[in-house]
Amino acid sequence: MVYLVLEAAAVSEAIDIAKQSGAAVWVGSDALTDDELLCLRVEKGLNLTRFTYPLSHASSETIEKAIATVVEHHPNETLWIQHPALP
Repeated sequence: MVYLVLEAAAVSEAIDIAKQSGAAVWVGSDALTDDELLCLRVEKGLNLTRFTYPLSHASSETIEKAIATVVEHHPNETLWIQHPALP
């Protein structure tokens, strides 16, 4: 199972799920700081990847690019994609 988180507000929920299930989590560059990323990877042992570009408020083309990248790295795994709440 792989989670693609599009907004920083949803990162903690995905991380909680990953802690319990061992799922991989992918986030945008705007979701976690370098220190947070390092802590979660090293100290918590999470399978966490951060894109070099932001995903919050990203265009559909950018999100499609992110999805393609995740699928390339996790073939044949179920991909869950956050659907941001509408304003």
